[in-house]
Amino acid sequence: MLPPSIATTDYHTAGEPFRIVADPPVPLPGDTVAERRARAIEDPDVQTLRALLCSEPRGHADMYGGFVVPPDDEGAHLGVLFWHKDGFSTACGHGTIALGVWAVETGRVAAPPTGSVDVLVDVPSGRVTARVHREGGRVVAVDFVNVPSWVVARGVPVTTSCGEVEVVVSYGGATYATLPAADVGLSVEPEHLGELIRIGREIKWALDDSEHARHPTDPRLDGVYGTVWFDELGDGPGEVHQRNVAVFADGEVDRSPCGSGTAARIAVLAADGRLAGGTRLRHDSIVGSTFVGRVVEEVDVDGRPAVVPQVTGMAYRTGEHVFSVDAHDPLVPGFVLR
Repeated sequence: MLPPSIATTDYHTAGEPFRIVADPPVPLPGDTVAERRARAIEDPDVQTLRALLCSEPRGHADMYGGFVVPPDDEGAHLGVLFWHKDGFSTACGHGTIALGVWAVETGRVAAPPTGSVDVLVDVPSGRVTARVHREGGRVVAVDFVNVPSWVVARGVPVTTSCGEVEVVVSYGGATYATLPAADVGLSVEPEHLGELIRIGREIKWALDDSEHARHPTDPRLDGVYGTVWFDELGDGPGEVHQRNVAVFADGEVDRSPCGSGTAARIAVLAADGRLAGGTRLRHDSIVGSTFVGRVVEEVDVDGRPAVVPQVTGMAYRTGEHVFSVDAHDPLVPGFVLR
């Protein structure tokens, strides 16, 4: 049963919404965030709450948010279950950035008026950091330091309605297929979005049950989360410049440059040697917003080379809501209409 009211605080990160539920009104049991996510997927009450906050008339087809939960241990400040219209994701960079801003702005994590503080967040894919930077009492930027990320496979053929394409599969807390939009005669522009969604969905679902979708140690992280399309915009001194759009879940579109998708792209570019010597990735979105990515460490994960990516962006509060749930409303939890 849903409660009569549900309070949220909403942010956007580079244009992508993030709806924070600080006190989820349904039980979310588990010893770890990963376990809480697994149980939430099977819990009809949690799924109804998620659907209520994502679906129209309270949300929309591209809504995104998170339930704040206890961390795995005292080493982190908080945990979070990320959700969207189709379920619960394993990672979310734009959401982590928003949570960092929220944690500091609400006083949950103390921060100096000028300087930086690390907000440690447990997510289903592991422990991540939102390094919050302030100037004169105002948050001005957040570094999302992700879990180790790596290339899963290259030259993976996928048959689509536009013919066969080859993708690179990489992991950045979630697994993505990435390829140039030019490979299907498109570019990352709003006028091409419908086609990018359609073909991106085909690629995601073609790979979702493949060998490339398997996480090497944790089956709870299996699956291909989405397709990242990118355009090359020309490299400059110390900078790779690309524009991208991530089509994730079942056709949902990230308005931001996608935090975990940027991490997956950093893994590929680092393996290609394009981010050597401190070179950064300037990653633009389909709406013109930007993340800046870089490699902060090279590591080994179960015998495979990997990198720890950092993605820098900013989130802004858009409002606070107290949503009402009328027991007589026939459209609860809502609907999704594209």
